[in-house]
Amino acid sequence: MGSSSYLLGVFITAMFLQASSSSIPTIVGLYGETIEVPCNNGLVQSDDLMFTKWKYAKDDGTHGDLLVKQAHKEEATIQATDGYKARVSISANFSLLITKATLDDQRVFTCMLVWGTNVEEYPVEVEVRKSPLPPQIKDKAKELENGKLTKLGECAANDANPAADITWTKDGQTLVSDDKTILIIQKVTKDPSTGLSSTSSVLQYTAGKGDVGSQFICVATQEGATQASAPEIFTIHYPTEKVSLQVINKGPIKEGDDITLKCHADGSPPPTSFNFYLKDKKVPVMDNDTLTLPSVTRQSAGEYKCSLLDDESKQDSQDIDVHYLDLSVSPSGTVQKNQGDSLEVTVETNTSGVPQVSWTKDNEKLDKEPRFGPLSYQDAGLYVLEVSVAGIKKSHSFELDVQGKPTIKQLTEKASSDGNSKVLICEADGSPQPEVQWSINGTNEKSSYNQGQVIHRITVVPSKNLTVLCTVTNSLGEDSRAIYVPSVIVEEVPEGDRSTGNDQAKLIVGIVVGLILAAAIVGLIYWLYMKNSRQGSWKTREKEMGTSEEEKKLENHKPEV
Repeated sequence: MGSSSYLLGVFITAMFLQASSSSIPTIVGLYGETIEVPCNNGLVQSDDLMFTKWKYAKDDGTHGDLLVKQAHKEEATIQATDGYKARVSISANFSLLITKATLDDQRVFTCMLVWGTNVEEYPVEVEVRKSPLPPQIKDKAKELENGKLTKLGECAANDANPAADITWTKDGQTLVSDDKTILIIQKVTKDPSTGLSSTSSVLQYTAGKGDVGSQFICVATQEGATQASAPEIFTIHYPTEKVSLQVINKGPIKEGDDITLKCHADGSPPPTSFNFYLKDKKVPVMDNDTLTLPSVTRQSAGEYKCSLLDDESKQDSQDIDVHYLDLSVSPSGTVQKNQGDSLEVTVETNTSGVPQVSWTKDNEKLDKEPRFGPLSYQDAGLYVLEVSVAGIKKSHSFELDVQGKPTIKQLTEKASSDGNSKVLICEADGSPQPEVQWSINGTNEKSSYNQGQVIHRITVVPSKNLTVLCTVTNSLGEDSRAIYVPSVIVEEVPEGDRSTGNDQAKLIVGIVVGLILAAAIVGLIYWLYMKNSRQGSWKTREKEMGTSEEEKKLENHKPEV
């Protein structure tokens, strides 16, 4: 028997075989892609296998042949004569490959395996799936009217298998049709050429003021998978119910500021023209919701209003305060006063509120308002008054100069640190700054002047007891005072005697102290002698100390012992 006759007998025999399994396995392919239909779940024993044949169930219940792959040939023989002829092939594991899958491929495909006289068949049912195109909202409403049921739009999810289901959401919440304020109508159509289904859903919605800015989305769902459209926001028309007036300025309003008023209405779309009332003067403003008042004054304070252009009953008002500050201070500039005088300072303010007042003297803040009398040298300085209210600041300054004739407060002498010289210190008050003069020449002369006080130092080495005069002078007068200055005795100790110890040192100190006491006694006797000579009828021209000029000054000053 020829091979063709043998195959024919096998085919006739296979027609009478029935599938023993109670159910047929199902695989899912994707529309337009290649479907791989496995033979016996991919478990094919190729030993002694003569050939493999694939066939399919036609719509009329008969079978159509697709291809045959004989074991001893590399290529399969295509037997299909319909649309499958160019779309089918067989893989190395005997699976059927169907390219460019369509919905017509949703049928049963059977794999037949032949070993000698044994024939086995493995049917597989194929389903083809296709996700819908991304849903889109079309035929969108240009605007929604408050309280009116309006078609918001139509959502379409096209070319799917199976057909998608469409739902609508607003701000993430699913909308449900109630046949009153929300009405949703959905329908499904099938393309006769492709068999794909398209779903459309029309939403009619009753909008309110609370829907301003809300996002509407349509969602396509197919076997658990979802796709969402781009969100849509709709303009909602509703009449104005409330008008509000705002003052745009930040912080308190001061004289000279510009005031900007803004009128706002809650209608949609918002009105663009308003009436502004400037202290009962009506000013219509077209196509603008703001009005600026330049350089306001304190007279600008009062009530301001705005209203709708076509309905003045809908209005709002604001009271505007304009802050101001007037400051008048006397004296000003430079003020000269004598020590002990009083200075009257007058401060007058006119403000829109309670002012904050502060004083500084020579750039240092004072804890309280200064009092000027009786004046001292310490009161001299630059005074600045600063007054502020609601962000307005004004200041006034004057320079106080306290003058007085010089007065010596203290005249002292002290030994230098090495004991070889004397430091004389003359301290005096006076303004303008006094000039200090001594009746003796000195070294290391130092002087300081602060707040009317002058301190002058000199270093002297008197070889004998002296009465030294300090004189301070300025344009208003002078003052003098004398001080007794004992001589400084410096004992030279021979080099070889410096090791004699403490006894010799004590002896030298005793001698110095004795000489100082002797000089003091002599000075006292001389003073008594001079006093008696002035009171008696005799005088002497001999002097132990000073010059004739110094003698004249000393006649008016008693030496300090």
